[in-house]
Amino acid sequence: MAENFFLEMEHISKTFPGAKVLDDIELRIRPGEVRALMGENGAGKSTLIKILGGIYQMDAGGQIKIEGRPVGIRSVGDARAQGISIIHQEISLADNMTVFDNLFMGREIMGSSKLFLDDRKMVSDAQATIDKMDIDVDVRTLVKNLSIAKQQMVEISRALMFNARLIVMDEPTSSLTEIEIEQLFQQIDRLRRAGIAVIYISHRMEEIFRVADSVTVLRDGRLIGTRPVRELSRDELIAMMVGRKLSEIYGKSGENRIGDVCLEVRGFRNARLNDVSFSLRRGEVLGFAGLVGAGRSELARAIFGIDRREHGELLLNGRPVKIAHPADAIRHGIGFVPENRKLEGLFLTNTLRYNMTLPILHRFMGFVGVNRKKEMSIVDKYVHELSIRMTGVDQLVNYLSGGNQQKVVVSKWLLTDEIPNDPARRATQEEILLLASGGNANEDNA
Repeated sequence: MAENFFLEMEHISKTFPGAKVLDDIELRIRPGEVRALMGENGAGKSTLIKILGGIYQMDAGGQIKIEGRPVGIRSVGDARAQGISIIHQEISLADNMTVFDNLFMGREIMGSSKLFLDDRKMVSDAQATIDKMDIDVDVRTLVKNLSIAKQQMVEISRALMFNARLIVMDEPTSSLTEIEIEQLFQQIDRLRRAGIAVIYISHRMEEIFRVADSVTVLRDGRLIGTRPVRELSRDELIAMMVGRKLSEIYGKSGENRIGDVCLEVRGFRNARLNDVSFSLRRGEVLGFAGLVGAGRSELARAIFGIDRREHGELLLNGRPVKIAHPADAIRHGIGFVPENRKLEGLFLTNTLRYNMTLPILHRFMGFVGVNRKKEMSIVDKYVHELSIRMTGVDQLVNYLSGGNQQKVVVSKWLLTDEIPNDPARRATQEEILLLASGGNANEDNA
C-alpha cells in the first residue's frame, strides 16, 4: 500500500554559477506532520525552501509532487496555489496596514457594485479566522501596533486563509519570549490536528524535541537522513549535522584562557540606553540577552560609533578613547557585525575577496597597485579557517548562502586582527569558540 504523502520532493539539485549547493535531495512529508529541517550554515536549507516556495528553480531531473501528482512550482503564486505558504524569519506583513488588509492582500473582496471594497465582509471573515486560532487581536488594528508574536500569528492566519496545507516556518521563535514560544507551539499543535503539515527550521535543539515529529538533516548540500525525533538524542542529532561527535567539537574548550580586561564601557547613555556599564576580557565571549527593542543592537552601534551617545566613557586596555565615528572604532581595533548584514554589512554585488579585504586594503598597496599575492594569501587563510563554502574568492557575495555571507562579515574583521563585535548571527558554536580562543574578545549580541 502506497504511503500517504502530501509533499514529495525527489532528486532535487541546485547549481549556481560554479557551485552545486543541493545534490539529489529527497524530502517527503505526510499531512499533519511537523518536520524539522536542520543543518549548519550553508547546508542548503534556505535553497531547498526557496525551491519549494517558487523563488528558485531546481536543476533538470528533479520533481515535486503534491498528493502524488507532479506539479510545476515556478513562482510564489504557484506554491500558494498548491497549498504551500512560507513564513520567513523577517515578518513580511505591511505594518502600516490593518490586520484584515494584510489577510486579504491580493484577494480583496469587492462590494456588490464592483467599484468599492467590501470592508465589512473582509473584517468579518478575517476576525472569524483570527478567533478560530484563539488570538486576542482586533483585525482593524494596524500591524505595527502588534507584538512580534501576534504578527507571526497573523502570518499563520494569512496562510490558512490561502488554504495552506503545508506551512514553512523559518526560525519563528528568534524574537519571542518563552510564553510566546509556548503559544506558538500550541498553534503548531492545532495545525497538526487539522492535518496541516509544517516544516520547522530552527537551530534551537530544545524546540526540535518539543514540537517536531521527525527531522531531516542536510550537510554540505546533501541529505544526511530523516529520523523520527523520538529515536534521536541531542548528541546524535548534532553528529548528523556536523559529521563529528559533540566531544570532538568541544572536548578542548577548557583550554581557552580568559585574560585581562581589554574593553570597558562606563555609563553609556542616549535615547535608547540608560547608564550601561560592563567590562570585557581577552578571550571572553560576553552575551547580551533581551527581546527586540531592548537596546542590544543600540549598545553595539554606540560602541562602534554609529549612534551618538550623550554620556559615557569607553576604555581600551585601560585607556580612555574617543569614538565618534566608525572610522575611529576601526582604528582602535573594534569591528562590528550588524544585525542586518545585507543592508549594513556587505556589498552584495561585489566579490567575497573585495568584502573581506576592504577595511584593510591599504595594507596590500604597493608601488603599482594592490599586491594580489599578499591579499590572496590572507583571504585563503580565513576562507579555510571559517569553512566558507564558495566557488572561488571572486564569487559574488549575493550568491553565497546566508550563513556563509555572515562568515564573510566576520572574516573581514578577523583579517584586521581586530575585536569582532556580535559574532555571527546563526554562527556555529565551534566558530564562536575558536574566535574566543584566538585571544580576541567577542560581544555576542544574543
